Amino acid sequence: MSALNAEVSGHGRRDLVLLHGWGMNLRVWDALSAALARRFRVIAIDLPGHGRSDWDGAACTPAAQAFRVHETLAPLTTRYHLLGWSLGGQFALDLAAAMPAGIERLILVATTPRFLAGPGWRLGIKAASLERLAAEVRADPEQAVRGFLKTQVRGLAPRTARRVLNQLSAALDQGGRAHPEALAWGLERLRQADLRAQLSQVRKPALVVAGQDDRITPPQASKALAEALPKGRFRQLRGAGHVLFLSNRAQFLGALNGFLRG
Repeated sequence: MSALNAEVSGHGRRDLVLLHGWGMNLRVWDALSAALARRFRVIAIDLPGHGRSDWDGAACTPAAQAFRVHETLAPLTTRYHLLGWSLGGQFALDLAAAMPAGIERLILVATTPRFLAGPGWRLGIKAASLERLAAEVRADPEQAVRGFLKTQVRGLAPRTARRVLNQLSAALDQGGRAHPEALAWGLERLRQADLRAQLSQVRKPALVVAGQDDRITPPQASKALAEALPKGRFRQLRGAGHVLFLSNRAQFLGALNGFLRG
């Protein structure tokens, strides 16, 4: 099994690992990485089948996918803070539950323990919405991802929405598109996953950051996640959507730096 594509930047004394969301790649972190370069050595990873990372259909369980991230990190760092955004946040939770030894602190951005609404969990989207996106991926993967980018900026002020959408589109063009099988796998994972039972095993200090106007991950879902984590805390950013590290970068950096200072 080959290592995932990773890029290391910055020259700080502590390591910070970044895991992006569905359909994207590590280029989405460029602006954040530049802002953090003086304080951290930043390690950004392309998730399996995304960007420049290959897709291995034989390693298609969540545990196997998380282990690929773990194996990629092993020669790069032994102690690190771990930041995951959206689907990357679910990867981060898997790593923190199953392979926590190297993780110091956990930052979960626009992350939910259960993406779909269901019995006992009203803080998710309807199954029909996810199935529509899955059908779009089957018909035209590139167009499906482009449409999803537009969903991520809904609710933002028009000028901010245009800026963030341009940044997302540029990251996609520069960093590479996801493999159609990886896109389908990610949606199926989101359909099935319910991480609530494993949250008690995540004993690292954790900051869950949500956007007040997120149309994909309800902020209430992120708040419930923070409350279920043994050492979780919650921060909601006003006027922010799903891509809050781009739309509200100064606010996001303030929350992140405050948490990582301990």
